[in-house]
Amino acid sequence: MTPSDTALFTPSRQIAVRPSWLAQVQEAALDPGLPIVDPHHHLWDREAERYLLADLLEDTACGHDIRATVFIQCGAMYRQDGPTEARSLGETEFVNGIAAASASGTYGRLRACAGIIGFVDLTLGDRVTPLLEAHLATARDRFRGIRNRTAWHPAPAVRSNLLGPPPGPLEDPRFVEGARCLAPLGLVLDVWAYQTQLPLVAALARAIPGLTVVVNHCGGPLGVGPFAGRRAEGFAAWRAEVLALAELPNTVMKLGGLAMEIGGSDHHRRDRPPGSEELAAEWRPVVHTLIEAFGAGRCMFESNFPVDKGMVGYGVLWNAFKRLAEGAGAAERAALFAGTATRIYRLDEAPGCDGLRALAAGA
Repeated sequence: MTPSDTALFTPSRQIAVRPSWLAQVQEAALDPGLPIVDPHHHLWDREAERYLLADLLEDTACGHDIRATVFIQCGAMYRQDGPTEARSLGETEFVNGIAAASASGTYGRLRACAGIIGFVDLTLGDRVTPLLEAHLATARDRFRGIRNRTAWHPAPAVRSNLLGPPPGPLEDPRFVEGARCLAPLGLVLDVWAYQTQLPLVAALARAIPGLTVVVNHCGGPLGVGPFAGRRAEGFAAWRAEVLALAELPNTVMKLGGLAMEIGGSDHHRRDRPPGSEELAAEWRPVVHTLIEAFGAGRCMFESNFPVDKGMVGYGVLWNAFKRLAEGAGAAERAALFAGTATRIYRLDEAPGCDGLRALAAGA
């Protein structure tokens, strides 16, 4: 029996998290001693959607050795007054408070939100510098970069949020000017773009060679709308673009986000959630292509929670990643699961994260 769309989706069009459904598939952690840094998750409190520190702690207590995490902007807790361009400071303030609570050690070894990727509208061009400095003043020891809403496609079915961004930010010369202001402040740019936008990402990375560009969610392979039922053709087109992107040394790839409907997955419509073996088999062509192209030193596994939690549990997800890395050497595995993320986001410099220095050194 297939659940109705009403039961499957939240008001913001995220796949609903169904704990009883996820509980049907439980797995013991593979290689439980392998240190993990989760470089991509969100926190929010929305209508019918809540994912806060307690929820993250519950997920990470799954038998895997999760040492630290990186928060990625999601429009949470913005200020309700003041200049529009400065309201996103509320998100940075909120997350920095969560990070401070975690760094106290009260909740155990995990250092949640040791890195923070926030939001400043880069189309403001060279006017972004004072805003970036305000975020740094709010969370200087943890603030590591910016992400804007850039994932866009003209087909209505190709959408990963209820409200899509306007088309064109990656092509806007003002966006490039804004992005130029990041590197001098020690900040990186996270980019969520669909596979059809990867040439724009490459052009951006090429235009600012001193900026580290962290590409989210495997470069956005698509499997819906005009890409539905065309897996081989879509994969070939995606592969050509990511191989071109990998030639740019200032690009880094996040391996994850593949349990989203936009990629063509339909596990959330089945009676039981997938196990790690099934997921590893499904994701292997994409993940192995990226590791071979970018190398372990420029790749990092990510959870994309709670977004991907609509299809898979946290422990099962990391088991799938560990299966995908079975052929890698010890140094490569260390980089993929913790070292690259620690180095790129300088997590070992965050309060309470001295223990991550060895992970960064091994990246």
